[in-house]
Amino acid sequence: MAEEAQSKATEVAPLKVEEVAVTKEPPPAPAPEAAEEEEEPKKTAEETKPEAEEAAPPVEAIVAPSVSFKEESNVVADLVDPEKKALDELKHLVVAALANNEFAPPPPPPVKEEEPAAAVPALEEPKTEPEEPPKPAETDSPAPPPEVEPPNPTAEKEEPLPAAAEDDGAKTGEAVEEPVAPIGTAPAAATEEVTPAAGEEPPAETPAPPPAEPPEEVFIWGVPLLGDERSDTILLKFLRARDFKVKDAFSMLKNAVIWRKQFGIEALLQEDLGLPELEKAVFMHGVDREGHPVCYNVYGEFQNKELYEKAFGDEEKRQRFLKWRIQYLEKGIRELLDFTPGGVSSMVQVTDLKNTPRLGKHRQATRQALTLLQDNYPEFIAKKVFINVPWWYLAFSRMMSPFFTQRTKSKFVFAGPSKSADTLFKYIAPEQVPVAFGGLSNENDPEFTTADAVTEVTIKASSKQSIEIPTSEATLLVWELRVLGWEVSYGAEFMPSAEDGYTVIVQKTRKLVATDEPVIKTSFKIGEPGKVVLNIENPTSKKKKLLYRSKVKSCAKPT
Repeated sequence: MAEEAQSKATEVAPLKVEEVAVTKEPPPAPAPEAAEEEEEPKKTAEETKPEAEEAAPPVEAIVAPSVSFKEESNVVADLVDPEKKALDELKHLVVAALANNEFAPPPPPPVKEEEPAAAVPALEEPKTEPEEPPKPAETDSPAPPPEVEPPNPTAEKEEPLPAAAEDDGAKTGEAVEEPVAPIGTAPAAATEEVTPAAGEEPPAETPAPPPAEPPEEVFIWGVPLLGDERSDTILLKFLRARDFKVKDAFSMLKNAVIWRKQFGIEALLQEDLGLPELEKAVFMHGVDREGHPVCYNVYGEFQNKELYEKAFGDEEKRQRFLKWRIQYLEKGIRELLDFTPGGVSSMVQVTDLKNTPRLGKHRQATRQALTLLQDNYPEFIAKKVFINVPWWYLAFSRMMSPFFTQRTKSKFVFAGPSKSADTLFKYIAPEQVPVAFGGLSNENDPEFTTADAVTEVTIKASSKQSIEIPTSEATLLVWELRVLGWEVSYGAEFMPSAEDGYTVIVQKTRKLVATDEPVIKTSFKIGEPGKVVLNIENPTSKKKKLLYRSKVKSCAKPT
């Protein structure tokens, strides 16, 4: 009966797990990569993991651009008392776990070998026994099982009897040793070894106590869990991911450490996965206005069939893509984030949904990546901005909005194609935004860097805007500008300060359309004081965003 109760209990448990999984799966569609975000213990947040995959990145974009998220301080002195108390409690749990070696992954391999061996004999024995017992079983259902079993035990009991008679002769002892050896002979051998070595072993036993080695020092993202000024920042991430519920935070931390060991994160960092092409789809570029590194996810790159096949062609390739994505994130965390108190310990993600593949082989890999990010990288996203969001996604995001906490929703921002650049500029300065996304940042630019500030100007509809850049003698002036979407007329001229000077046409006025080069760069040698005037005329009925910057390249007099 007890066995039946246990079997029933085990059957019920899996059912509950499945039910939970089912509920989690439906909502997951809304949770994209930003899943890292987490973490919220709420089932709804976790449910959004799976379906979010293709549009997954979009799903997080869900909402509330009007709500701003203010990143919490990672300085202990800035915490309120309940938070300080929770941090101290988590530290105590970590200390105890380290002492008990709880962060070591469990070894499960041997179980697989035992199960098949036990399963085969179990099936054969019941076949022979049921043939005889059925008759007595008809009278008493409970009695038959015990009656059938006794015959086997009797044989076993007969063997132990001779075992007790081992004193009579060595032959009986040998005969008994075959069945009993696994049970009785082992201890005998142990005692024999102890007695002869009794005089000599004491010294051997003395070195045995030393095994009490110090607790293992566990690192995560290159930071020890305890004893380092950066440790508090790491622990606070797990606490915030679980609303400062200490036990939940500790469980998440423990699982993350074990997963890192099983996944082989440290070895993965040194591995060459041979996927340089993927850096077109996922790459780090610049920082936001608060100094957070910015990661761009450009899923439209997977429209390239060759790249798509190389990343998701078969299961082996999908697993390699997953490893590459984790490796790229790990390197970014270690190289760009600062876990010291007051440092920047999170990043901004920009997800471009233009031409994103909706269905295909990537779904499984994306879902798996989202799950891993959610479970093992808490509080690493300061802001997640979705750009070029299609109308259908905006509608879907509003529908899913109630499933997210206010904290999670406050981190996400979405923008349609016409508002993408302006939305990015709210969080990232134009000199930090790549040219492809409306900014002026170009890694291969020999003239300008992200240190050269960009000026933003709004040109009203049906109006003309003039930009004046003063200059001095013997100057080589370089400038670049762009008007988002163009459809304007542009010209440039140099006007000397001397009254008798002549105006010089630097760039004849011409009309620029959306298909023209996104950025115009010009240089002009000047031999006298004056100013360069940039003239932009907007004939359309919509306002335009103008971006420009300039610098003195050389002071050598023109020849």
